[in-house]
Amino acid sequence: MNCGHKLLLLLLLSVSFITLTSGSRARVEDLAPRIVEDPSDLIVSKGEPATLNCKAEGRPAPTIEWFKDGERVETDKDDPRSHRMLLPRGSLFFLRIVHGRRSKPDEGVYTCVARNHAGVAVSRNASLEVATLRDDFRQAPSDVVVAAGEPAVLDCVPPRGHPEPSVYWKRNNVRVSSRDERMTMRSGKLMISQTRKSDAGMFVCVGTNMVGERDSDPAELVVYERPVLVRRPVNQVVMEEETVDFLCEVHGDPAPTVRWRREEGELPRGRFEIRNSNSLRLLRVKEEDEGTYTCTSENSVGKTEASAVLQVHGPADPHGLDLWIPSVHVDLFFNLPPLYSAYLSVHDER
Repeated sequence: MNCGHKLLLLLLLSVSFITLTSGSRARVEDLAPRIVEDPSDLIVSKGEPATLNCKAEGRPAPTIEWFKDGERVETDKDDPRSHRMLLPRGSLFFLRIVHGRRSKPDEGVYTCVARNHAGVAVSRNASLEVATLRDDFRQAPSDVVVAAGEPAVLDCVPPRGHPEPSVYWKRNNVRVSSRDERMTMRSGKLMISQTRKSDAGMFVCVGTNMVGERDSDPAELVVYERPVLVRRPVNQVVMEEETVDFLCEVHGDPAPTVRWRREEGELPRGRFEIRNSNSLRLLRVKEEDEGTYTCTSENSVGKTEASAVLQVHGPADPHGLDLWIPSVHVDLFFNLPPLYSAYLSVHDER
């Protein structure tokens, strides 16, 4: 026999009893009970107090009983040690909600029944559910590494619970504000549309419902910066034997590595050095050192290059030669490119 049949049989027996004890017709002044306040569904935390309300009218004043899943509920009227109390107006009060893994004596569907000599009234069903929140996250956030300007997504699925837990995020122990338009929270995920260096930190996903809160293990968001050239190498035209410096100053996080290469072949063997500032110095340059020199800067999130052309001029042939011959000696004057000058004197030692 199911719960509904049990309750129906109980009501029929009650009506029969009323008929037998009060005669074939209720007295005119008697009024059958009427439920004026039905109990409402409840979700309550384990160990917390709770009340299922029920109020009925009738003449004479009806008595109230409670049934859970079709079975009569024992209250303090039956056992003074019971954690369930029947209040004077008929509500059922729980001193604390009892709920265990194997035994769930308070969770179920409750019905309030009011009766007097004139009849019986039954309230609507009300469910009492115990709120739960487990400890283990179904998906905890993981560390994320991005370059500044890129989007970042931190995933989180909170522990199972009833009612279903909601999620919020903390960064460095401070709640993440939803007022930042770059940050959105959807289905537990935290999405940052354009990351900044200042967004880096330790993030914790918090699952919460009426039971309390659960914190995930922290996950680190690392925001790196791609290499950016602050000073680039520039094209140069020099004479042989000069010293040449090509600059390549770069910023980035993590600190970028810098490499130099010559597009036309190897760097001048034994005549170059890399300075502390990552600049390239060429010593005693020759015409064979001409070409395109490229610095490459790279870190874990990006790479950039810059090039410059070197032209080297050697000494040119003399030009504009003038000869003046006096009676006793000869003076030669001729023009050379800049940095060179010559004077030739021919003496007659006769």
